[in-house]
Amino acid sequence: MVKQVFLLFSHQLTPPQIEELENKFGVDKIVYLPEELQNIWSNIPPELPTIKTHLQDVLSWLKENSNPGDLVLVQGEVGAVFIVVNFCIKEGLNPIYATTKREVSEEKLDDGTIQVNRKFSHVRFRQFEI
Repeated sequence: MVKQVFLLFSHQLTPPQIEELENKFGVDKIVYLPEELQNIWSNIPPELPTIKTHLQDVLSWLKENSNPGDLVLVQGEVGAVFIVVNFCIKEGLNPIYATTKREVSEEKLDDGTIQVNRKFSHVRFRQFEI
């Protein structure tokens, strides 16, 4: 059976991330959200009192397309992540998230302002634990 990873986050994978998914986790297929579902995931309205209904199409798509044991890379709005991680665990999926190393530098400019530069580099994926 093909081992898949489903991406519920708002970025493209980097080459080191793809390499880790393939080599460490044995992933054969990387599945991005379809555009309309990506729009739902990336634009969760902050004014909604609850978001489970807002995420229903994403959860339905994930259930229809995944198999037990598949990975789901979940990052985003904290409430949405909580809902999806719980859903994954109930469905026998393995929710993971990316960890990064952050390097920050500041430079004082001639006009007295400060320019901040941030560099993020992938370190590893980690499984959500309960």
